[in-house]
Amino acid sequence: MSEFLAELIGTMILIIFGGGVVGGVVLKKSKAEDSGWVVITIGWGLAVTMGVYAVGNFTGAHINPAVTLGFAAAGEFPWSKVPMYISAQMIGAFIGACIVFLNYLPHWKETKDQAAKLGVFSTDPAVRSPFSNLVSEMIGTFVLLLGLMFIGANEFTEGLNPLIVGALIIAIGMSLGGATGYAINPARDLGPRIAHALLPIPGKGGSDWSYAWIPVLGPILGGVYGAVFYQAMFLGEFSVLFWVLSIVVAVIVIGAASAELKKGETVADQVEEKIS
Repeated sequence: MSEFLAELIGTMILIIFGGGVVGGVVLKKSKAEDSGWVVITIGWGLAVTMGVYAVGNFTGAHINPAVTLGFAAAGEFPWSKVPMYISAQMIGAFIGACIVFLNYLPHWKETKDQAAKLGVFSTDPAVRSPFSNLVSEMIGTFVLLLGLMFIGANEFTEGLNPLIVGALIIAIGMSLGGATGYAINPARDLGPRIAHALLPIPGKGGSDWSYAWIPVLGPILGGVYGAVFYQAMFLGEFSVLFWVLSIVVAVIVIGAASAELKKGETVADQVEEKIS
């Protein structure tokens, strides 16, 4: 199997199981309807596990552009292969989303909630606040890459690593995913979002392109920073990229926090005015 085909198939499997579990939970008249966030996070964790088991021997199963870019930035992966890997991941994610659409064919017309239909394909924030949402995606993917690095530094019984990686995804989803739905993977969000825009889904509504940049940029920044942070703090290898990203991340985080605090002050002032 070629590396391109392996990354395509691995990402396709990721989306079939991951998008599939969301469809089961949110679409009307599904037997899994309303089974909740815990089911979704476990489903996504197992989706990653299955994708890694499927193609790990061929490519290491990045199945995520943020992982590919993070490993490349850390010197663990050749930059020359990055475009090919990311192209395969995007195509695989798109195909996986189309398969999820086919699996739930009768349920799209039964579901009137357009946001729920879009949620099967892509993420959206619980509270829409662009830069805060960006920070959430950065944090989730930072933890993902940091986790992949320290998992790789440990020795496990042969064949156990994909389960440990799946557990990491579940932990991220349960602990951090409530803010934005934890894309933590640009292909996982953008590929299916394109599928949502193109597929003939009954009553689907828009694909929320105004938000689409966040689950792409956030994971890339967080993922690359997580990889170089591991090198700096765990291995003592402080690169120029580490210092540059440290400044960029600090500016984004401080800016987002300041904006949210100002919103809070405005709301508090409005409440005081009403009381007085």
